[in-house]
Amino acid sequence: MPPTNIDLLARRVAAVPRGVGHSAPVFAARAQNAELWDVEGKRYIDFAGGIAVLNVGHRHPKVMAAVAQQLELYAHTAFQVTPYEPYIALCERLNALAPFTGPAKTLLVNSGAEAVENAIKISRAATGKSAVIAFSGGFHGRTLLTMALTGKIAPYKKKAGPMPAEIFHAPFPSPHLGVTVDETLQAIATLFKADIDPERLAAIIIEPVQGEGGFHDAPPALLRELRKICDTHGALLIADEVQCGFARTGRMFGIEHSGVEPDLVTVAKSLGGGFPIAGVIGKAAVMDVLDPGGLGSTYGGHPVSCAAALAVLDIIADENLIARANALGERMKSRLAAIARRNDIVPITAIRGLGAMIAFDVAQPGAEHQPDAAQRVAKAALADGLVILTCGIYGATVRVLVPLTAPDVLIDEGMAKLEAALASAV
Repeated sequence: MPPTNIDLLARRVAAVPRGVGHSAPVFAARAQNAELWDVEGKRYIDFAGGIAVLNVGHRHPKVMAAVAQQLELYAHTAFQVTPYEPYIALCERLNALAPFTGPAKTLLVNSGAEAVENAIKISRAATGKSAVIAFSGGFHGRTLLTMALTGKIAPYKKKAGPMPAEIFHAPFPSPHLGVTVDETLQAIATLFKADIDPERLAAIIIEPVQGEGGFHDAPPALLRELRKICDTHGALLIADEVQCGFARTGRMFGIEHSGVEPDLVTVAKSLGGGFPIAGVIGKAAVMDVLDPGGLGSTYGGHPVSCAAALAVLDIIADENLIARANALGERMKSRLAAIARRNDIVPITAIRGLGAMIAFDVAQPGAEHQPDAAQRVAKAALADGLVILTCGIYGATVRVLVPLTAPDVLIDEGMAKLEAALASAV
């Protein structure tokens, strides 16, 4: 007999640390595009996308074909030992897409956290400085340095001991959070008076659209001012595009909505179409500051993942997924606006999102932030065959990261399940 979800959950509890969380207590058996089936055969519509990894869907035929073709050749040599063309070809493609003018170079690694770590390392080497400013609500990873950059205590920093030095946070501006751009800039000015010599500033890192923080987009006015601050003090501006990159926001990179050019861009997640790969795209002069051996990773830019990523970039172009993201976003936000007018559901507010990076807040009458209500919605949706995720600094936000390749009929079915979940969670 095949294992049940309950069987696997018991094995998971016994074998896996409880610090590794999971959103849904169901175990995947197979998946295709925006659908998956658990080990008991139940079908789910996937509005989570592996946490923004599956912009081109589960097992896109072109990705699977590219992976199969690469596996017939070689699986691993380590680029630092005997390099291979797929690594170079992917770097060339990413350099051509870089959201800044001038020549670019790319380092390939394994995960978003590793990309962010290297971006900070490169920034410090390039500037000869060490201080870094990040933002409240931001998420940059779970390693010690990226955890320090992340602007949220629980669950990421709790019990983890002292954080690395010279990491500072400013409030992230958003009308939903009650913080203005001017207040953020004043907070940075206060940091420069009280905590950081601005001439020691190596980098400012920001998500153009916060992911775990609640899908708040950075106002263009803020990004323009951050660019000025970096230019004034000889620091670098890092755009963390790990969650919002690769067509999700209706642009290849989220920062392109602002017209502001960063110095470094961290990428991961949807670049690999389900295979682990990440990178740092940067201005060539900045990327070349470290000596040979100063950058690298045993598995970084794995040939199978490179093959998958090259296919992903082809799919984004060939299937016009940037335009598709904008169309999907309008379709979902329109439906959510109609749902919000109902008086027999858990109230939802602050419907937002660029492209198909959509979120809304769940609230109860008389209360602003209701993480329990958001969890009830997610649980009800799962019972009805819809996988959704919550996020936000209060845990009261529902986010939608459906594959951009999902057909409209599936989107509509998923939205109907979401509406039903909001009604049943009252």
